[in-house]
Amino acid sequence: MGEREKEDRSSTPPNFSWVDMEKVAGMAWPCRSAHYRFLLEKGIKHLVCLCESKPPDHESCPDLTLHHIPMVDFTPPSPSQIQTFISITEYANTGQAVAVHCKHGHGRTGTMLACYLVKTRKISGAEAIKTIRSIRPGSIETPEQERAVLEFQKFFSQNTAL
Repeated sequence: MGEREKEDRSSTPPNFSWVDMEKVAGMAWPCRSAHYRFLLEKGIKHLVCLCESKPPDHESCPDLTLHHIPMVDFTPPSPSQIQTFISITEYANTGQAVAVHCKHGHGRTGTMLACYLVKTRKISGAEAIKTIRSIRPGSIETPEQERAVLEFQKFFSQNTAL
C-alpha cells in the first residue's frame, strides 16, 4: 500500500458512506482533525452529532457546522429529534452536504438515516430500514429504533396525505 493510499484511509472517518450521494452521509465518531478536513473536501458543511458529548477537535474546522442532538446509546430518537435532523438536511441540501454520526455509526445514525429516506424517497419504514442496512450493515440495532422509523413513516404519511 502506497503512502498516499495510507493517508487517504487514515483521513476517511470510520464507517463513512454516502446514503444520498453528495447530500447525506453516515459515519462513526470522528476522532482526528483529518476526519473533519475529509468531510469538508467532500462538500460536507454540516456534521450532526447524536452522541451524548460532542466529538473531539470539532472546533479545528470552523467551516464545518456542528449540530448536537444528544441521545443515549441504543435508544430511539424522539419525534422532535427526528424532525430536527430532517430540518438540518433540508436546510443544508440547498448546496451543502450533511454527515451524521454516533459512536459506531450504526444504531442512532442508521435510525436517523432511515427516517431521512422515508421522507426524501417517500418509501415505507420497512423499506428504509432494509435500504440502510444494505448500505450500512449493522444499522438500526434495537426493536425500539426500528419502531421509531416505522412510527415516523406513519406520522409522515398521515401528514402528507392532505
